[in-house]
Amino acid sequence: MAAPQVWILGGYQSDFSRNLDREGLGFADLTAEIVDATLDSSGIDAADVDVIHVANAFGELFAHQGHLGAMPASVNDGLWGTPALRHEAACASGSAAALAAIADLRSGAYRTALVVGIELEKTVPGDTATTILGAAAWTGQEGRDATYMWPHMFDSVAAEYDMRYGLDDTHLRAIAALNFANARRNPKAQTRDWAVPTPLTDDDIQNPVIEGRLRRFDCSQITDGGAGVVLVSDDWLRDHPQARPLGRIDGWGHRTVGLGLRQKLDRSRDDRYVLPHVRTAVLDAFGRAHVTLDDVDGFEVHDCFTPSEYLAIDHIGLTGPGESWKAIENGEIELGGRLPINPSGGLIGGGHPVGASGVRMLLDAARQVSDTAGDCQVEGATTFGTLNFGGSTATTVSFVVGRPK
Repeated sequence: MAAPQVWILGGYQSDFSRNLDREGLGFADLTAEIVDATLDSSGIDAADVDVIHVANAFGELFAHQGHLGAMPASVNDGLWGTPALRHEAACASGSAAALAAIADLRSGAYRTALVVGIELEKTVPGDTATTILGAAAWTGQEGRDATYMWPHMFDSVAAEYDMRYGLDDTHLRAIAALNFANARRNPKAQTRDWAVPTPLTDDDIQNPVIEGRLRRFDCSQITDGGAGVVLVSDDWLRDHPQARPLGRIDGWGHRTVGLGLRQKLDRSRDDRYVLPHVRTAVLDAFGRAHVTLDDVDGFEVHDCFTPSEYLAIDHIGLTGPGESWKAIENGEIELGGRLPINPSGGLIGGGHPVGASGVRMLLDAARQVSDTAGDCQVEGATTFGTLNFGGSTATTVSFVVGRPK
């Protein structure tokens, strides 16, 4: 008997350029916006939701608010009494929530699931925000001398590539430039109206050094925002033949390793891949979907910093290990290229509200395969991938989304 399938019925993303604290808004307001708009886009009522999975990484630290699994019922009476849980896996929190919802639906316990990712990060000054985000690293064990934890960590990833294979910083700048360019097409992108230098160079005035070789435009931004999707099972869809889902979740991969970046790099010293568990997560997703990379029309990947996208390019198999620069130079990751990456603008261009990013990626993949991605559309896309990292890839999740039939 074939395994039951899970479908993406609809979804919604907030405008990632907003500062909700300046608007006098908090988690209740953001959650209400995401829940109501997600249900509306999916064409179902709150009373039709069987289970809720909420993704959030840092609610207690940014806004002194925990227990966010209960927030949807707090702002929507129709969800009162609906089972709900909150999920935290750093930047992969959204994908972790989606995995839990998929498991619920495949088990037959529920037929509809609401997945919501929410994060408020602009409640504190920028330096304080970066300190808070450092909690997703191995506290007290790494980055103790870093001014900014995560730029420092992914500068270390770049240094590892440089040591093993050689790395030209020009290719990192090219990744950033492409994601900012893609973001200009995205009406919900955080940087869509930014004045980014063209060409993007090592300029200490407009593009100053942050940590090591990483500069301002190599980094994703502090972001407020949320995203949501409604997932449904096969039998729900059979009972609602008028429904028109955006996409079908054909495959997923999920791998978890230790917190420490140095742990990972030391263990992979003799491997061709810098972080082989990332490669395995992608292959798991491909295997469950019964596809190869040649069948995939594009990817949304976790470009929290340019080295993380550089890492993603060779780990999804677009090039050999250490050869991501070839795909960059050949234009393969651009719209119209062999495998467009981050047509939405990704995290650098689009924004990175931590708990929402995995959900946003899944929604954008569904929009691609349903030909509803607007100016970000990859022409003719029928299969789309996502690759979402938590921390220094301690949690890695990949999805493959197919066109509904």
